[in-house]
Amino acid sequence: MADILTPALGESVAEASIAKWTKKVGDAVKKDEVLVELETDKVSLEVVAPADGVLSAINAAEGDTVVPGTVLGAVTEGGAAAAPAPAAAPAAAPAASGGAAVDIAVPTMGESVAEGSIGTWLKKSGDTVAKDELLVEIETDKVAVEVSAPAAGVLTIIAADGATVTPGQVIGSVAASGAVAAPAAAPAVAPAAAPTSAHLSPAVQRVVSENNLNPASLSASGPKGNITKADAIAAIGAAAPAAPAAAAPAAPRADQPREERVKMTRLRQTIARRLKESQNTAAQLTTFNEVDMTNVMALRAQYKEVFEKRHGVKLGFMSFFTKAVVQALHEIPAVNAEIDGTDIIYKNHYDIGIAVGTDKGLVVPVLRDADVLSLAGIEKGIAALGRAARDGALTMDQMQGGTFTITNGGTYGSLMSTPILNAPQSGILGMHNIVQRPMAINGEVKIRPMMYLALSYDHRIVDGKEAVTFLVRIKELLEDPARALLDL
Repeated sequence: MADILTPALGESVAEASIAKWTKKVGDAVKKDEVLVELETDKVSLEVVAPADGVLSAINAAEGDTVVPGTVLGAVTEGGAAAAPAPAAAPAAAPAASGGAAVDIAVPTMGESVAEGSIGTWLKKSGDTVAKDELLVEIETDKVAVEVSAPAAGVLTIIAADGATVTPGQVIGSVAASGAVAAPAAAPAVAPAAAPTSAHLSPAVQRVVSENNLNPASLSASGPKGNITKADAIAAIGAAAPAAPAAAAPAAPRADQPREERVKMTRLRQTIARRLKESQNTAAQLTTFNEVDMTNVMALRAQYKEVFEKRHGVKLGFMSFFTKAVVQALHEIPAVNAEIDGTDIIYKNHYDIGIAVGTDKGLVVPVLRDADVLSLAGIEKGIAALGRAARDGALTMDQMQGGTFTITNGGTYGSLMSTPILNAPQSGILGMHNIVQRPMAINGEVKIRPMMYLALSYDHRIVDGKEAVTFLVRIKELLEDPARALLDL
């Protein structure tokens, strides 16, 4: 018998959570086949079979916390020969389970995520489901987790819509005995039902049902040919012009209550809690300056076409700001530090958080090692993080470990703001709208494209002189981009 052990998890990582077992007890396995996925606060790890044989024991269930060296399970060697029998008789496999139900359990939902809320089930108890068919989405304070059917059969729901659940909790089951009868019983209705349930996420299903949309008429732009929430919302907008001709102007108001109470999503609750905690913990102060964007805009206009042809990505302002921020952090290290108890941790790496607005709220994915990236590398990295954020595909690792944050309210037209620190970081830069304003230039009044900059900082670490110097340095590097190239 060969033990399946938790491997070393990396520097300063003391524990991990069982994310998912890919096999169950009694299954045949091959040496080096992935058996279980572990999640830590930094990375996801795969644990493989130590030998050929049969998975004879699982000692740690999904959701359990383990440490390096923990015995996760065992493989009995030499038992692989018995495993091919089920494959030789696929038609009999569902009946062989004897009607035994396969539990649907809440998966591990990431570091420090202790609970989630059940969304809208896409099937109801008694419905026939296919293996790996999407059944429900669990919403947490950080991400939305999709739960699929573990087997083909008949669904039984235990946890209702809106229920609060924890990792490992059983929320339903699938009776495998129902898999045989389902194809014969429901061929007539299956084609009509599939577009509205099997291929729509809960968020899309909600938009479709609330607006009486026909899923078959929606164009799909998702990465796997699936209909996204944006597709559904776009269909509402496309149908909107026909509404005035069919209904009186007052009709929409007649159907709307004067007030509506809606429970905050877990992501929104977490955003609210973390922002308030940040205000309560740090001694936050904001300093302002303004930057003349003339030279950056001229440089961008001159090279944007050749830049895009060469690198396959557009040249935006964020790469210039990121470069300026990194250079300023080199010179004022306190802004790239954090407090841990009575210690100050100075970071010698430059992982820049880029605030991104999504339909579910604000997220801050992290651009790693920005100090070694070119302008093109920064633009590509930011574009990839933005797409992942809007598609809901960000990983936990991509949202953790930033040392400084940049937020751009200018994309929404903000002229000036006081951004709140992204704890435990000690600084955040707020960019704003570029506005043509009259400025005194060498004794003459000229119209220049100006942007207000705001640096919010933790006064416990960063002194006022350092904060002002930091922001002035960014202003200098943006008003004269050649300084950054020449390291001046």
